[in-house]
Amino acid sequence: MKEKDHHNIYNTIFHWYNFRLKLVMEGLIIGIITGFLVVAYRFLLEKSSTFTPLFYLWQRKNPSFIPLWFLLLIVIGYLVGLIVKKEPMISGSGIPQVKGVLLGHLEMNWWKVILGKFIGGVLSIGSGLSLGREGPSVQLGAAVGQGFSRLLRRVKIEEKYLLTAGASAGLAAAFNAPLAGAIFALEEIHKNFSPLVLLSALSASLAADFVSKEFFGLKPVFSFHQLAALPLDYYFYLVILGIILGLLGTLFNIFLFESQALYAKQKWLPIQARPIIALLAAGVLGFFLPEVLGGGNNLIVSLTQGKFVLGMLLVFLVVKFLFTMLSYGSGAPGGIFLPLLVIGALAGDIYGNFLFVFLHFPAEYINNFIVLAMAGYFTAIVKAPITGAILITEMTGSFSHLLSLSMVSIVAYLITDILGSQPVYDGLLTKILAGRGFNKFSSASRAKTILEIAVCVGTFLDGKMIKEVSWPAHCLLVGIKRGEVEIIPNGKSIIQGGDYLIVLVDEKLSIPIRESLLKLAGTCLIKG
Repeated sequence: MKEKDHHNIYNTIFHWYNFRLKLVMEGLIIGIITGFLVVAYRFLLEKSSTFTPLFYLWQRKNPSFIPLWFLLLIVIGYLVGLIVKKEPMISGSGIPQVKGVLLGHLEMNWWKVILGKFIGGVLSIGSGLSLGREGPSVQLGAAVGQGFSRLLRRVKIEEKYLLTAGASAGLAAAFNAPLAGAIFALEEIHKNFSPLVLLSALSASLAADFVSKEFFGLKPVFSFHQLAALPLDYYFYLVILGIILGLLGTLFNIFLFESQALYAKQKWLPIQARPIIALLAAGVLGFFLPEVLGGGNNLIVSLTQGKFVLGMLLVFLVVKFLFTMLSYGSGAPGGIFLPLLVIGALAGDIYGNFLFVFLHFPAEYINNFIVLAMAGYFTAIVKAPITGAILITEMTGSFSHLLSLSMVSIVAYLITDILGSQPVYDGLLTKILAGRGFNKFSSASRAKTILEIAVCVGTFLDGKMIKEVSWPAHCLLVGIKRGEVEIIPNGKSIIQGGDYLIVLVDEKLSIPIRESLLKLAGTCLIKG
């Protein structure tokens, strides 16, 4: 009876029009909780990144301990593998899993994810795997949002906003980047600029960033001192850089998917043993090339100081790329944000040094290419150019490069589009669903939920009267939001580009109905 009262049509609609005032307060609470959780996670990883290189130096002086270290790596790898096998939702980045939960394709047990992701991530990244903290931070935040919703018995539609708020807060705390956290929720996770998503995500991101800065200070993650803006005369070089990054980004996605497939083909290698392979590789690299271990933020700082010659940069690029593939393909908990930023920075540094050596390009602008390549490479792989531009701007603390940064990102995006490269997180989610034999829901239920669909300009719905549209079955258009005005629709109401359609649907049918509505609202018409 409680379930019926909680999800019936009247209460669903009533809740929709009255719960928005709660989103800011709930977002702040989730942001604070997520901030403390991610700060603890980030603190342990940063301490390990400082300790690990020193430990390898100590082992060189005390070689008798080397066999014990590799034995320990095997034990850690097996333990991580067992955790992943026990809770598959913590495997890899975590961002595709969050998207799957929001779409209704996947189920997540919030407290198991928090425990597994936190412990597994610290063991994996702390031991040297080329993985980042941002994906796990996003999933940790999303799990906090889901736990908040479940404990306080929020309705399903509200839970999605709270889950998104937590995910945004996780990214904000991981990189001291609150705006990027909010925009990431809009551009990548939801793929529409919903005011309600922005409201909850931004409040959570700001709260998490406040907590993070209390512990780590106000300075950005990467401090690029005295970085002059690139003169307009050199913008031609940015087009070439964007093309290179687009090609490299496409290559990254191909190798990433193939690395997972390669592990899966090894039938002799059980899931719980896969991280052992990557950790043994980390053990070897720790003695010969320790710079490529972990996420790699220290390596980016070293690049800005011009410590490496061109040949060494090429070695770093190749080894970091391959080691990232080996690490992520193993299924160990960890993201690709930071490693791909490092690879992008290396590519930009190599490009700048090449121009300096062979074309006598001014040396003071080499570091510019490091910053620009990080944004362009991120865009080429994730295909979220706005998030990439804002993220790098916040991480570097420099707002004087938005024009050049955006130009590189757009060119890189166009190249990947031409090559048909899909966004990496969409591809990873597709692989997860395929591995689970995903089937769409085919039956309705008493539980109801609200979908908010953005109508793009020039699409099929733009300019149509409601009665002229063949709407999907089992859905009801209950409202149209036009700016700050909310319209109660009737058959003669005309839909306009920029509107948000408020649609009541059966919860179990929300996925196929959402896909059908997005085709109507997001498919442009070519008028002859």
